[in-house]
Amino acid sequence: MTDGEERWQRVNLALACFALDPSALGGIWLRARVGPVRDRVQKGLETALQGLSLRRLHPGIGDDALFGGIDLAATLAEGHVVRTRGILDGRAILLMPMAERIKPGLAARLATAIDARKGLSLIAFDEGAEPEETLPPALADRLAIHLDLAAQGLSDAPELALDLAALAEARLLLPRVTVPDSAICEMAEVAARLGIGSLRAPLQALALARASAALMGEDRVEQADLTLAVELVLAPRATQLPQSTQEPPPDTEPDPPNPEEAETADEVDDQNQTDLPPVEMLIEAAKAMLPPDLLARLQAGRAARQAPAANGSGAAKKGNRRGRPLPSRPGRMGGDARVDLVATLRAAAPWQPMRRKASGVHDRLHIQMSDIRLRQFEETSDRAIIFVVDASGSAALARLGEAKGAIELLLGEAYARRDHVALVAFRGDGAEVLLPPTRSLVQTKRRLAQLPGGGGTPLAAGLKAALELALLAQGKGMTASLALLTDGRANVDLAGIANRAQAGTDATAMAKAIRARAIPALVIDTGLRPTPGLATLAGDLGAPYLALPRADARALSAAVDASLNLA
Repeated sequence: MTDGEERWQRVNLALACFALDPSALGGIWLRARVGPVRDRVQKGLETALQGLSLRRLHPGIGDDALFGGIDLAATLAEGHVVRTRGILDGRAILLMPMAERIKPGLAARLATAIDARKGLSLIAFDEGAEPEETLPPALADRLAIHLDLAAQGLSDAPELALDLAALAEARLLLPRVTVPDSAICEMAEVAARLGIGSLRAPLQALALARASAALMGEDRVEQADLTLAVELVLAPRATQLPQSTQEPPPDTEPDPPNPEEAETADEVDDQNQTDLPPVEMLIEAAKAMLPPDLLARLQAGRAARQAPAANGSGAAKKGNRRGRPLPSRPGRMGGDARVDLVATLRAAAPWQPMRRKASGVHDRLHIQMSDIRLRQFEETSDRAIIFVVDASGSAALARLGEAKGAIELLLGEAYARRDHVALVAFRGDGAEVLLPPTRSLVQTKRRLAQLPGGGGTPLAAGLKAALELALLAQGKGMTASLALLTDGRANVDLAGIANRAQAGTDATAMAKAIRARAIPALVIDTGLRPTPGLATLAGDLGAPYLALPRADARALSAAVDASLNLA
């Protein structure tokens, strides 16, 4: 059986387990692009959930649709307040496409609704193209089953076969399924060794194991049920590679077994096969399901968390003209404000009977200033990524070559993300803006073709030039970020004089000035050995520090992408 066929078999089991107990499992996080593979999963879900209420919701849905609101037409027609039911009223399975676009506020509301245990569960279709485009962690934590079908081929994804009669029998058996105490302890230990801090994960894994046992017609959780729970619930949440505590020392070899002892051991093993598996067997099952690039993902995630000021899509700005619509706000008419007529009428509708009675006028709407609602939109500014490159010393040519390649790679992907890229090089007794913020890949290649290198290291001058360029970009409405590439050996001060002590003092002062203006930054140490002074400089900048002594252009581009959250 191929990897794709095994993955698809787990999808079949996951959907069946979820159909048995959707409320206890919270939901499914399905990462897959729109296409025939996802269509088959969705068709299988609709088949398995026959008889349950399925409701679709948009990632930008408003509170009125979620919790219910005023039916404006009916209220105005009947003369009294008529309210509508919200999507979150009653038991239902919520289907959300484009879940990677969900806002934190909506994610928090849905998480609260799932926690309330009122029969709500969510199936989130995550269509993110990049690893950073993903479901908010607070919501993902509530969804027990995590499935990634990004690499699933259509040839390995036949129509899902779900036995509805077997599901009905399993629903009747599920309340009688028991979980041994040893299984609870083992699941908690596996979660801890995988670095999972949430207590929901082992509880969700046990709920899935119970559903799996019911599907198999058993009234007690067994080894296969726990293994499936680890694969579907715990392994996708892993934040570290588990280390086995049962591995023998590397320099010792086991003694050859005595034939009589071996026969006795085989009998004991056969007897133990009916018992629950030890933690080590579950750990091995989890290891088999871990993504091969787990360590790289974790490193990128740590770097991104160290840069709280970074904003992947530029700074969000509120306005009343263009951008993504936001809920209307109370306000006053005048100036450039645009009135949201529907929201205004909805706010005024409940007060009409009282106002008509007070005024004695019954043939018109009574709108007061407190009813006025103004439109709001959110748009994101363009972003300028400023590379500050050390062009001094013997390694100048290598650093400049790496920076050129990284800039070209980032610009190649900049059009969809509205990025601008700039380059500041410092050497000799000062710094120079070699490339102002641009989105033109042709112009960039021409300007980067021949860059000078060699001389002293005026790090403070480079930081000062980068700060001025960042402030200039901000004045044009951009969100600026800095990426510093250096080996950290500053020896020229701001006055252009070779003075190592003063050069360090000036560099620290400029770093603190950049931090004071909340400009996100990244420090990449290109020295052959990590430089302690650069780690301190990164602290002064409030920026993550990465030691990449032999990084090529692609590695530099990936580091900047992850650390500055260029999603």
